Amino acid sequence: MRDRDEIGDSETPPDPEGDSPGHDLVIILGVFAEGGMAPLAVLLGWFLSRSPLQEFSWDPGAALLGMAAALPPLAAMLTLLRHPFGRFVPVKRFFEDELLPLLNNSRWEDLVLIAIAAGVGEEMLFRGLFQSILMDVLGTWSGVVLSSVLFAALHPISIPYFHVMFALGFYLGTLRALSENLLTTMTCHGTYLFLLLARLLRVNDPNRPMRNPIDVIDAEHSIDDHDGP
Repeated sequence: MRDRDEIGDSETPPDPEGDSPGHDLVIILGVFAEGGMAPLAVLLGWFLSRSPLQEFSWDPGAALLGMAAALPPLAAMLTLLRHPFGRFVPVKRFFEDELLPLLNNSRWEDLVLIAIAAGVGEEMLFRGLFQSILMDVLGTWSGVVLSSVLFAALHPISIPYFHVMFALGFYLGTLRALSENLLTTMTCHGTYLFLLLARLLRVNDPNRPMRNPIDVIDAEHSIDDHDGP
């Protein structure tokens, strides 16, 4: 593991403009994949006679509640990634070897786009549509559990990662059931993802190595390779 000073001295970040084609493609695909769940939710909702935004209302208090609610799962995920144990070690490897290298060149605005797309798209589909229907048919907690299973099934990276995503889905589903406002879970999901990626990618570090995510994967990059706690 190399320290940050060594990286900054020996590997000067390339011109972001020269690096942008590969990076831009990754961001575009990510935003379309996440955000595309919103129109899918609308289409399925039309077919099932249920609007995915039926429980949505503009409320600053609900939005602030969602932002605050993002802190517990954020702390839990960062702790798990820093101190993985047992079967959860592959979750850390997935972040280090697969996810973070793809997003390594991301800027603040990139993370904002991804977070908004995921917060709106995934919440409309899983909490706004699936969970609402399942709660009506099976009851509140059965609906929360089954929609969490569907949410985790969308992330079939590994069995341990499925468990992590189920826990996150259950947390978001519980928040949706208690708040009765989809805006709360949208802001919670988006804030959680934004802060998590910003922390792991060290976006505020001007000396972080920059790579074209399509051309080069830096195998030595580690989420523990930073200063401070």
